Amino acid sequence: MAHLSEEILGDERGTLLLFVESQRTAIRESLAGLTAEQAASRPSASELSLSGLVKHVAGVELNWLRLAQGRGDETENDPEAWQNAFRLVGDETIASVQAFWDEVTAELTAFVRDLPSLDQTFPLPPAPWFPQDHKVSMRWMLLHLVEEFARHAGHADVIRESLDGTKAMG
Repeated sequence: MAHLSEEILGDERGTLLLFVESQRTAIRESLAGLTAEQAASRPSASELSLSGLVKHVAGVELNWLRLAQGRGDETENDPEAWQNAFRLVGDETIASVQAFWDEVTAELTAFVRDLPSLDQTFPLPPAPWFPQDHKVSMRWMLLHLVEEFARHAGHADVIRESLDGTKAMG
């Protein structure tokens, strides 16, 4: 993986992808050395677990990719599906969720690299927190993924430190 200090001047697309990957890595690394039970535990006041966070961000990334591709949301939009988006269910494992996320990451990276322009737009989905009938650019999507992943990387840091005292960037 490239390091953030390896920015190629003038390569906005590559730099944005580098920042997205940096935040993905922070979330992934929060699981290092944990058992499945530890990763599924909720040691803080939050109901979030590390394995649930990884599953959630993989789904979020897929959703934004599909919206940008004009393919729509593949996820179920009911309360049970929402709850299950934050925990491993059935035969899901940390390894299977991470492998799924790796596939999504590769697809998103290839998609962004092949775009004629980061100025291309796509419509936001209907939601009370988005303006109605609004479009955003591919650049906006990448910045939004940085924002989303950074927020969850912070959650992951707190959860991990609550579990065993391990601190990010230590």
